[in-house]
Amino acid sequence: MLRNRVIVTSVILEGRSKAEVARDYGVSRRWVHTLVDRYLAGGWAAIEPQSRRPKSNPRQITRELEEEIVLWRRSLSGGGHDAGAHTIATHLKRTHGKAPAVSTIWNVLARNGLVTPQPKKRPRSSYNRFEADLPNETWQSDFTHWRLADGTDTEILTFIDDHARKALSITAHNVVTGTIVLADFRRNVEEYGPPASTLTDNGLVFTAKYRGGKNGFENELRLLNIDQKNGRPNHPQTQGKVERFQQTLKKWLRAQPAVNTLDELQTQLDYYRHYYNTIRPHRSLQHRTPDEAYNSRPKAGPSGTVGGHWRIREDRIDNEGKVTLRYGSRLHHIGIGRAHKGTRIRLLIHDQHVRIIATETGELLRELILDPSRDYQPQKPQNALPKESEM
Repeated sequence: MLRNRVIVTSVILEGRSKAEVARDYGVSRRWVHTLVDRYLAGGWAAIEPQSRRPKSNPRQITRELEEEIVLWRRSLSGGGHDAGAHTIATHLKRTHGKAPAVSTIWNVLARNGLVTPQPKKRPRSSYNRFEADLPNETWQSDFTHWRLADGTDTEILTFIDDHARKALSITAHNVVTGTIVLADFRRNVEEYGPPASTLTDNGLVFTAKYRGGKNGFENELRLLNIDQKNGRPNHPQTQGKVERFQQTLKKWLRAQPAVNTLDELQTQLDYYRHYYNTIRPHRSLQHRTPDEAYNSRPKAGPSGTVGGHWRIREDRIDNEGKVTLRYGSRLHHIGIGRAHKGTRIRLLIHDQHVRIIATETGELLRELILDPSRDYQPQKPQNALPKESEM
């Protein structure tokens, strides 16, 4: 700085007193002393402005850790996965037991040219956000389009749990039909138990209410006493979680080799479902995986029930009008009536509560509370539930 040189020159070359120079140049006498001492010790360079940056920073990361952060970013991005600072921090914690602050990781990414500027987004706080309190409280479902390598259009059907974001199923089809929706739903119920409610858009594969009727999916929900919820027409934000999931899925698919068949696409979807549910940390779940969130709480069920053991079984009534059911490692025989012999049925089982429904007609053939102490459950046992006409 030129003023510092003038001050030192006035004292050293002119021989003026430090007090006089301080008064003339509007600085303190202490500062004049400091400048002169610096000059005598180190020459003109010593009186230039000094950096106030600390000589050491205990929070500064090592070069090796910075390289690891860059490697995580490129590896995750190259695989089509989320590669934000929060996600990288979670992976580092899993690997090393600790991680730098998210802001530090973000600075490393920016310093290495790995941050893409984005337009200012609407703040998260401005959204009316809903999240189910328990797993199985609400399942969201939707389907989206995806093209094979030769340009053939396919459709991908997804069911996710609203609370845990767990991908219950992701399946590839030439065209998603109502029959396919019902089949996937039944498989999910068989594995996870029935949900308390479902949330979908108003597509015909989910609801026929705008045509004045009910489709197979709606009838199944009615039989299981599951609440059906549908978003407003032309308002996909209602099913925001499954819509967002499909965006994430497509981002990953675009980073994979293009495939030629539905079977190859399904293999990719199966891998992604495993990765998404068990490995990928989810920011909305406090960086837990969907599996961790799903398994950490009790499960909701139809009509607000929680817990219990749920099953759905397909069977046929035998020639004596009975069907068998195993409960507590013991086989029980349930009487239904010879008039129904050969009828294909579906058993809806929640603990000891059993509903037996004709598969083709949906008719309720029998409802009972199973008596574990008896091998045979007669047609009119004492614990049979009363019919509506008898109430």
